[in-house]
Amino acid sequence: MAYAHKITGTHQIRLKDYDTEFDGGLERAEGEERLAKLNAELTRLQELLYAASEHAVLIILQGRDTSGKDGTIKAVMGPLNNLGCTVTSFKVPTEEELAHDFLWRIHQHTPGHGEIAIFNRSHYEDVLVVRVHQLVPPKIWQMRYDHINNFERLLADNRTIVLKFYLHISKKEQKNRLLEREQDTDKAWKLSLNDWKERELWNDYTRAYEDAINRCSNPHAPWYIVPADKKWYRNLAVAETIVNTLSPDHHKWLEKLEAIGRKKKVEIEEYRKQKEGLRNKRK
Repeated sequence: MAYAHKITGTHQIRLKDYDTEFDGGLERAEGEERLAKLNAELTRLQELLYAASEHAVLIILQGRDTSGKDGTIKAVMGPLNNLGCTVTSFKVPTEEELAHDFLWRIHQHTPGHGEIAIFNRSHYEDVLVVRVHQLVPPKIWQMRYDHINNFERLLADNRTIVLKFYLHISKKEQKNRLLEREQDTDKAWKLSLNDWKERELWNDYTRAYEDAINRCSNPHAPWYIVPADKKWYRNLAVAETIVNTLSPDHHKWLEKLEAIGRKKKVEIEEYRKQKEGLRNKRK
């Protein structure tokens, strides 16, 4: 059983049909033990991905405030080698970014072959926040679903593995986490009046997320709905999904690396023979 719910566009989803507290019948200790093993495997797969440079990986994290985007990055992707892994957080667009099409600022942060790029929020903000707060006319943001699908198709055609995670948190759990921040001095810097104001638009965001998932889910760029009320399970579900997605390609990466290794051995042997020949001539 997969821990996250994979959505590929074959049917319309409603977020209320997915339990935010789902934990797969696991206990926390068992989940954290499994996560440790998955982290080790993901680290191994990243090394092969980087060395073979056959594919790129784009991981998109979306979710309401306090759903755990930062926590997921730290718990799941934290152990990765930052030589081939980048994290980009997309905030309010700058004036320069607004002067371009909405995908301009996104495309320049997509990964090259051998790299993993993690987006904390993404181009989907332009059919979420922009829609809910009516920052552009409906006819503008409605066109963006097709633009997004074409953009992700382009990435997939260039051998980029696209994984999109919606961290699914309940309104009750969000309230608890916001209140906890007020009591935790280490997290007080995260406090924002806007978080409470955004809660008043909960239903509007629900409809926006459902439309984004329904209209932009494809086999080459699926969405994964991740139950996120339990942080340990959220981390486990994301890690398992990434590992299971990358694993089928690791044989191809190994074959390429073995071929590279054989070629380099031949080159080294030829070099040694040449050196030996020069020594013999000097004698």
